[in-house]
Amino acid sequence: MQLSGPEILRQMKLNNPSNPGKYGRPNIIIEPFDERCLGSNSYDLHLSPVFKVYKQTIPDGMRTFIPYEQGKTYSMRDWFYNDYSGERARIAYEHAAPEYDFRNPKFLIDPTKEKETEVFRIPETGAILNPMMGYLASTVEYTETYNLFPYIDGKSSLGRNFILNHHTAGRGDDGFCGTWTLEIHVLYPTVVYPYMRIGQIYYDEFKGERKQYNQNPSSHYNGQNGPTAAAPVPVDLFIKELAEKQR
Repeated sequence: MQLSGPEILRQMKLNNPSNPGKYGRPNIIIEPFDERCLGSNSYDLHLSPVFKVYKQTIPDGMRTFIPYEQGKTYSMRDWFYNDYSGERARIAYEHAAPEYDFRNPKFLIDPTKEKETEVFRIPETGAILNPMMGYLASTVEYTETYNLFPYIDGKSSLGRNFILNHHTAGRGDDGFCGTWTLEIHVLYPTVVYPYMRIGQIYYDEFKGERKQYNQNPSSHYNGQNGPTAAAPVPVDLFIKELAEKQR
């Protein structure tokens, strides 16, 4: 059963002795919090200015984003740095587009391996994101959730601007503490701004014995702060052995 906005507020004021801390903690913690962002059954989350991109996915000489200036007319040239390497990359793009085609295996991502990231900060005037790139961002808000199931999703206005703020990873856990990493992708070149509303968090009740995220040794992201790169995805050979036994 999903919590209403007033119930979210009540759970934030409720001190539960079974939660961590000397005297317990509320079931919901959202920091910073402003009641103007509380909806009928969710709370609006905001975009932090710090972004990350996997280094191996950045084409040579291309920008990860374009600083946005209102009233300016943009072209493909703006995706390239305004120096010798950028100009050379632009010419290469015009004559050898496959080198800048993200279907090219040169941009391969291996989910089982750690990845280096390039960190950048989007300006307050806005940043134009590239539809061909995937961006790791995060919420401004730090949250803690106990005895409830938290999950985030995009707002309808984001969807109608074709901004995707997560790729299947919008679900949290009982006991998760941290900011929320966002996996942002846009369909068109799209401007985003620091502190814009980037999604909303919901809370559901659940049944059964608790297995808190912050007490689970296999948890990767508890306490994360800012955009966090993917932990290596395990290849569980013991599942292969079990599957072979069932054949």
